[in-house]
Amino acid sequence: MRIAVIGGGVSGLVAAYRLRQRLGERVDIVVLEQSARTGGVLHTGELGGGPVDLGAEAFVGRRPEVLDLMHELGLDDQLVRPAGKRPLVWARGAAHPLPGRTLMGIPSDAESLRGLIDDAGVHQVATEPERPLQWRPGGDIDVRTLVADRFGTQVVERSVDPLLGGVYAGISASIGVRAALPALAAALDDGAPSLTDAVRRVLPAPSSAPVFGGLRDGYAALLTALTEAARPRLVTALAATRLARGSGGWVVDPLGAVDAVVLATPAPVTARLLHYVAPEAARAAAGIELSSSALVAMALPRDTELPDNSGILVATGEPLGAKAFTLSSRKWPHLAERDVALVRASFGRFGDEKSLSWTDDELVTTAADDLATVTGIPITPLATVVQRWPGGLPQYAPGHADRIATMEAAVADLEGLALAGAYLHGVGVPACVASGTAAAERIALVLPY
Repeated sequence: MRIAVIGGGVSGLVAAYRLRQRLGERVDIVVLEQSARTGGVLHTGELGGGPVDLGAEAFVGRRPEVLDLMHELGLDDQLVRPAGKRPLVWARGAAHPLPGRTLMGIPSDAESLRGLIDDAGVHQVATEPERPLQWRPGGDIDVRTLVADRFGTQVVERSVDPLLGGVYAGISASIGVRAALPALAAALDDGAPSLTDAVRRVLPAPSSAPVFGGLRDGYAALLTALTEAARPRLVTALAATRLARGSGGWVVDPLGAVDAVVLATPAPVTARLLHYVAPEAARAAAGIELSSSALVAMALPRDTELPDNSGILVATGEPLGAKAFTLSSRKWPHLAERDVALVRASFGRFGDEKSLSWTDDELVTTAADDLATVTGIPITPLATVVQRWPGGLPQYAPGHADRIATMEAAVADLEGLALAGAYLHGVGVPACVASGTAAAERIALVLPY
């Protein structure tokens, strides 16, 4: 029995691992990856005398998928937690505390925003209009339209956009409420009388439990353990060019005949491969746009007097090239043990990707200059690493949930074919692990064993 997993990101590797668990050694599992390495947007490099993640660096620890997977793979000793420091927001040429008790920057009360927005803006939030919300139960709109209508653009640009930019490399105008904030959409569907009330309904109860987790040696530790446990036949630097129905199974060029296929590819690649076998699904996938970004990791002298915060988010419209800084040595206690101070600067938002055309030297110079601006201290990197992520993150635009439902319905009757990936039900690593697991279960249920 031969199964092709197309795409060697974390979703594909999890699918391969779960298939090995379910089907055993008699199955030939082939992971076909078009780039030279596996892991997708999870990538660990070296800087400052040790590993540092150059893509995603953390996962939501209140979801169980990554923690459970680490336990299965014997990686419990890899789990690290952040120091619990809060980020700052750079807006109007000054640093402000990130508002508390918000849902992706959407406030549950006005006072948390005081200082970040002007007094008129605080008053607008506190006296939210009594007119009906721009919301139709069962429908969807972009986050910017919903929030700006109630609270004005200051809240959008200084509170909401910085947080959405960190998750999706997008802005509120490119992200739909229903897919990105499903609990908020449900509260609005249920008739919440105001936006602040809807946010209060869905915010979790205050807790001292850590929200995020990471791996001491970076995501490379997880990817290596997954690959060793899945024992697939890895074929890298080779793209799948065609998917077709075959006699009793499928044909994947250039691999040939296989019994089943997991498509763990980005949405545009999925659309191309499904063009003939599931045209309706292909059309839906083609409508999902991707955002590109770049990251500059910097090793600074250990005594650099960085703010005692986890990071600095940049509001929309500020005259800076970077959109955010992670003060890694402040955020992660295990990184604070290094002989250098580590900082990551992020560039690129959906619809504003001009910085991605800059050379590596230009990105490094801008990262150092912008960090000096927002911290007020001289910045002299000892070493840097630049990592680019073209098409790295899908945009969950309005109507995304319906688009995904259309895709999944269109492939439901195609036995031996399953979908996985960040464009389906969440861009975070826990959601990708869940999608890889679900894809493997779908395949395992229809194969004889």
